[in-house]
Amino acid sequence: LRLPSARAPAAMINNEGQNVDLYIPRKCSATNRLIHAKDRASVQINIGHVDVNGVYTGECTTFALSGFVRSLGDADASVDRLWAKQYNAAKDANQTI
Repeated sequence: LRLPSARAPAAMINNEGQNVDLYIPRKCSATNRLIHAKDRASVQINIGHVDVNGVYTGECTTFALSGFVRSLGDADASVDRLWAKQYNAAKDANQTI
């Protein structure tokens, strides 16, 4: 294993350049807070992309929600808001989702 240099962020990277850390923290998509390793109520949702015929294209958009957002009962509204933002950004860039 190659140890990171003094300027590189703290990460364990093998000789092939792959990240081999045991735990990579996630951020809540709704609040941008770090999701702690002990947050048992957090979820990660993958929303699949479909073409105009309704067939899955093999791509997906991932949202992570912390237990804090879910405990407030705001998870469904957050996913709706995040998906609308993602959809409008793709629409403005002339991409299909």
